[in-house]
Formats: sequence, structure tokens, C-alpha cells
Amino acid sequence: MAKLPSPCIDVCKYKRAGHCIACSMTKDQKRAFKALKREPQRRGFVQLVIAQQAVMGKFRAWPDVYARKCRKRGAPVPGLPEG
Repeated sequence: MAKLPSPCIDVCKYKRAGHCIACSMTKDQKRAFKALKREPQRRGFVQLVIAQQAVMGKFRAWPDVYARKCRKRGAPVPGLPEG
């Protein structure tokens, strides 16, 4: 099974108090995700980003774009809210 990809969807515009307008992660969070090697840690981190998206995510297409990224890489699609 393929590794879960980063929640980043390559928009990378930091306008909301240091959070990306698309994935809602900060630069530090993106750097931290890259350092995670074990799959349970990666899944847990993605769940945190999903919760963060629920609170501050304004980019409504993020769940669909991230799910497509996961499928393309052969990774399981995490439980994302319906857009």
C-alpha cells in the first residue's frame, strides 16, 4: 500500500495568519509532515489537518482535490467530509 500523501495540494498561499488558503497548514506543519516516516503518524497528522479544515478551511475544493491525490498515488483516502 502506498504512503499517504501530504495534505498540501500545491496552492501554497499563506494569507490567513500564516496558514495556507488551500490546505490550511502552516509552513512548519508542512515541514513536520515531511519528517513523519511511519504510516500511523501520517494518518494521525492528516486527521488533524482535516479537523483544522473543518474550522478554518475556506477552500471548498480541498477534500475533493486531496482525495484525487490519494487515489492517484494508490493510497487510502482518509475519511474526508463531503464537499
